[in-house]
Amino acid sequence: MRLGITGHRGLSAQVERMVRDALHAGLRKYDPAELLGVRCLADGPDTWFAEAVLDSGGRIEVVVPAEQYREGLPESHRATYDELLARASEVHHTGMRASTSQAHMAGSEILVGLVDRLVAVWDGQPARGYGGTADVVTYARRTGVPVDVVWPKGSTRD
Repeated sequence: MRLGITGHRGLSAQVERMVRDALHAGLRKYDPAELLGVRCLADGPDTWFAEAVLDSGGRIEVVVPAEQYREGLPESHRATYDELLARASEVHHTGMRASTSQAHMAGSEILVGLVDRLVAVWDGQPARGYGGTADVVTYARRTGVPVDVVWPKGSTRD
């Protein structure tokens, strides 16, 4: 089973705990030997998902949206990004240089094309900028990829 993830960054510690628990619980239904998680490894749900897949015994593939993607991530997250990138069984690139919204959406489109299902840590609201979680969910649904929404009841983004 090839699972991808998209999700909101900057969630509170309380929401993070609930999302991490939900991701771990959701992965239990899959055979670890056949589980492959795909994502760009941004801070937040991307990373939590990759860690949960690896913890369950699965493998990860990474999509790098742009050559300058790592530099656009919070400095505090870069070591985690490097560690997970090194553990990827395969790395996909968009071919773009600058880490822009267009590059991020292109990376998400590649991701959606690689997976059987998409997990979305999504509050159900419109994207706050091009390439946001809602845009990725819309793209997945338009291309026929099933989407499983994870959003703890009563949670907020801000």
